Amino acid sequence: MKPPLKIAIAGLGTVGAGVVKLIETNADVLASRCGRPLAVTAVSAKNRGRNRGIDISHARWFDDAAEMARTADAEVVVELIGGSDGIAKKVCDTAIAARRHVVTANKAMLALHGTALARAAESAGVVLAYEASVAGGIPIINALREGLAANKLSRVYGILNGTCNYILTEMLRTGREFADVLREAQTLGYAEADPSFDVDGIDTAHKLAVLTAVAFGAEVNFGGVYIEGIRHVSAQDIAYAGELGYRIKLLGIARRTEQGIEQRVHPCMVELASSIAHVDGVYNAVVAEGDFVGRTVFQGRGAGAGPTASAVVADLIAIARGNNAPAFAVPVADLVKLPALAMDRHIGAYYIRLMVRDRPGVIADVTAALRDEEVSLESMLQRGRSPEGAVPVVLTTHATEEAAMKRALARIAALKTVAEPPRVIRIEPLEH
Repeated sequence: MKPPLKIAIAGLGTVGAGVVKLIETNADVLASRCGRPLAVTAVSAKNRGRNRGIDISHARWFDDAAEMARTADAEVVVELIGGSDGIAKKVCDTAIAARRHVVTANKAMLALHGTALARAAESAGVVLAYEASVAGGIPIINALREGLAANKLSRVYGILNGTCNYILTEMLRTGREFADVLREAQTLGYAEADPSFDVDGIDTAHKLAVLTAVAFGAEVNFGGVYIEGIRHVSAQDIAYAGELGYRIKLLGIARRTEQGIEQRVHPCMVELASSIAHVDGVYNAVVAEGDFVGRTVFQGRGAGAGPTASAVVADLIAIARGNNAPAFAVPVADLVKLPALAMDRHIGAYYIRLMVRDRPGVIADVTAALRDEEVSLESMLQRGRSPEGAVPVVLTTHATEEAAMKRALARIAALKTVAEPPRVIRIEPLEH
């Protein structure tokens, strides 16, 4: 058997400790599948004395993770610190400069610096691997880069954030409002104390930017992602969605068009008949559409020590076997740099919920604003009377351009009979 693959790990939090535990627990299986053992020879973390429930006595300790990346007796550096810049980026840059392979779970860093890191790794003749950065234990990066490599992909989309999916699932199940369910998610450990990255769609956007690059052989372009979170989704919207035959999910959607690459993150109404409508709780799902394979669906846990560690070690196995695939499916010189498709050019159908004063002529004013922007209505729901207050009116439209919808909504919001800003959720047509 070949000598061990020597591994240095920067960051011993939940995932880092999970990687060490997995390598120790499944040592025999890994050695058999790799043709060589995997050995953790160096580690670095903030607190040396912390009890992590793992044995790291055999590994050399480094207080400075970047110094470890430069000098440790290791072929691979695993970066599990997190953050788009700072020490995490320094560790990766240092490891590549020292001609060591890099494995990372850091989607934020890849979204902002992925192309540059891939270029540096390619120039140094080392691997940049990041299966754990998107969708936890779902092997979606390998599937896009290798399993579906024979296909021209037209669209990739999915539920990429378990926190948001849990919140929307619980809102549906219990009828409670966003803020209440968010507090529960924080108590259960599904949401951070500051949940902004999750609920405002930024985490999903990071992951989508990485998926887009792999799927379409494109330079990573996080700045080209349209981002909208779920804070404005109410229990009332979820109830109406069910009545209309939909579920609300936060999706990341990437599509290559003749005009450029469309990347968008926002709440979507998806038909109950679609498989992704029934992916609930903390689970993730990714759908890829190829010209020969058709539609493929990947589903599983998107976070947690076990699933994420599994993805990290999958990358280590590939390196131990000598696999050296380009980071984003094609050599960096061949990555395309296509323009980002502006969200105003998006064509789609819309759900609109208005709270209006119960006065004669209100609906006529609303429909006039839509008519003038050539927005065609598909359905309308109006129930109840409240002469002194506001009542909900729910509209769905046929496909129209986003820019036209925005202009119509601005006119509607300015009406004196409209009591609060219109609530809008895009309706996303998906294959069943």
